[in-house]
Amino acid sequence: MSSTLFVPANSIRQRLKVFIENITVQRILLAFILVNAVILGLETSSDIMAAVGPFLIALDKVILAVFVVELTIRLFVHRLAFFKDGWNVFDFIVVGIALVPASGPFAVLRSLRVLRVLRVLTFVPSMKKIVGALIKSLNGMLSIAMVLGLVYYVAAVMVTKLFGEAFPEWFGSLGASLYTLFQVMTLESWSMGIARPVMEAFPYAWAFFIPFILIATFTMLNLFIAVIVNAVQTMHDDEHKDEMDEEKATQKQLMEQMQQLQQELQALRRDMNKS
Repeated sequence: MSSTLFVPANSIRQRLKVFIENITVQRILLAFILVNAVILGLETSSDIMAAVGPFLIALDKVILAVFVVELTIRLFVHRLAFFKDGWNVFDFIVVGIALVPASGPFAVLRSLRVLRVLRVLTFVPSMKKIVGALIKSLNGMLSIAMVLGLVYYVAAVMVTKLFGEAFPEWFGSLGASLYTLFQVMTLESWSMGIARPVMEAFPYAWAFFIPFILIATFTMLNLFIAVIVNAVQTMHDDEHKDEMDEEKATQKQLMEQMQQLQQELQALRRDMNKS
């Protein structure tokens, strides 16, 4: 009796899994996400909302209903295993935020509806790889950030004591110095806007700014890039590990066959010489 009850449920679950993972369905959902992104952008225009506002709102609700149905199907198919995948949890949170009433104390959540656009990351494999690489590189980037923070702190204390009295707006406090050094690191008006005015009062200030830029901007930035590139390369190697192992096995087999053939030819040549 129990088996007859569970077989149909399993059959339905399997059919829904095939349906939701169908490439055509995935492309349709991706199209809905992109359309929804356009709608959210159009809603920022008061003129467009005055002209076709009700239509855009209705279409937004229809797309949200499609997302809810999709998540419901995936929850039914995967059950508790659904929450073991970080991307599924991300989709669940994003759609859940969109369902919260955008009124009263939750009015601020209305602006978070745009997070639904980030669901594109779930449907585009290349984007998922990049995000996965960024997550994998967090440990390395955290270490670099700690080193950079230490450099910033030391530099901020130095400039506060050196230039604080003459330029209190930029270096009058530790917080102001940190912000000014961040501007210098981004190279935004660092020379004409900050360094040269300081050098008019302190001619040798270049001896601080140039090493700071070389360390904080070029060296640290390249370290960040190196960590991310290494993470991307590691993910690429892991994904193609089976293919590489199979290719190596094939090459090894070919080498063994060639060696065996060479041995057979040498044996045949010896027999011919003896005869």
